[in-house]
Amino acid sequence: MKGPTMTRMAVAGALAAALTVLAAGAAPAQESPPAPEPPPATAPSENGGAPPGLATLPTTLAGAAGSWDLSLDGGRRRCVLTLALEAGPSGRVARFPAGCRRALPLMAGIGGWLFTDEGLRLVDRNLRPVLAFARSPDGMSLGATAENGERYNLVPLQIAAMQPPAAPGTAAVTPAAQGDASSPGAATEKPAEPPGPALGLYALDRAEQKDVCRLEFSGPLEAGKDTAPVRVLPDCRDSGITVFDPVSWRFANGHLTLKARRGHAVNLVAIGERRWRRDPEIGASLVLRKVEP
Repeated sequence: MKGPTMTRMAVAGALAAALTVLAAGAAPAQESPPAPEPPPATAPSENGGAPPGLATLPTTLAGAAGSWDLSLDGGRRRCVLTLALEAGPSGRVARFPAGCRRALPLMAGIGGWLFTDEGLRLVDRNLRPVLAFARSPDGMSLGATAENGERYNLVPLQIAAMQPPAAPGTAAVTPAAQGDASSPGAATEKPAEPPGPALGLYALDRAEQKDVCRLEFSGPLEAGKDTAPVRVLPDCRDSGITVFDPVSWRFANGHLTLKARRGHAVNLVAIGERRWRRDPEIGASLVLRKVEP
């Protein structure tokens, strides 16, 4: 009996010694786990940390110049605002249609605009800030709070900061630079049509009434002029238009402006199919549409 017993005891001792050695070898691996893999590197986003694809907001005075959409938060009232680089009596010149003062009464106190380290500001005639704008969390607009607590949003429509930068050492290629008249197919290319309303006859529609007045748009009287005559034809059935009495029109920055004999103005924007509506849309609707004589 001693033989088998001694054998079993020897085997058990050998197994115990082997387990001890394995445990000693495994201990260092538990105390020093493998280092985690570093996260994949991410390229810095453009537009000051904003997610890619969002509209560029200005970071310089020159980049802020252009057209903006100003709106009251939580409402439908809005105004198209043009910020110019030219100096005025109260900072830089800010232009907007007369109707903006009715849509947004706060605009009656705007005398100009400034661009400072704190951001873009609309100021009164004494350069005191009326709306001090800062970047909104969405990265696509600017926001400001007026003294009465109203919140305003400023969204870029067509500003210098949104233009893509030109590649170093390259120049913009125009259609004229892509080929000359002798190249194949050059004669079939049509030149781009000039922007703005076509000359001729327009019908005025107000609310549900159609063709209440007709206006005739003429070309500039002198070359290089940006204004041209317009006249209301006889038998106009809208007393508001006859009192307004538009005498000239002008197209700039995507807006058609009708100017009255007494200096008042109405601003319109294109809505397609050779039609134009008043901007901002306040009161009864006002639509101009191109018609044939």
